[in-house]
Amino acid sequence: METYKPWGLKRNTFLMLLHLSQLAWIIIPGAGFVLPIILWATTKDHCAEVDRHGKMIFNWMLSLLLYSIACTLLILIGIGLLGLLLLALLNIVFILIGAIRANDGIFWRYPLSIDFFQSGNRVP
Repeated sequence: METYKPWGLKRNTFLMLLHLSQLAWIIIPGAGFVLPIILWATTKDHCAEVDRHGKMIFNWMLSLLLYSIACTLLILIGIGLLGLLLLALLNIVFILIGAIRANDGIFWRYPLSIDFFQSGNRVP
């Protein structure tokens, strides 16, 4: 039985919103980075599952930043723009899959994500 309800929501619903919060950049620039931090930081100490998903999300966000920097540099030789477009598409797809899996109670590791923070067992 679930005892702790982050922000008054069922745990899986909150985890889904944690993943989807990355899409807040569509409405407000920078919000896709700040909102997940706020959601994670206010609940990570109360629920290990939130901490696990939050770390995975930050691993992806940092990985995406590094990949974006590399693609930006590759614009100089003509292939970086394609890389940036591919990264944007992958970002949206990965966020949506992560949100759906989280809502189903499944921890899903974002492919291509570098493990900066240990988020638990690696699940394909």
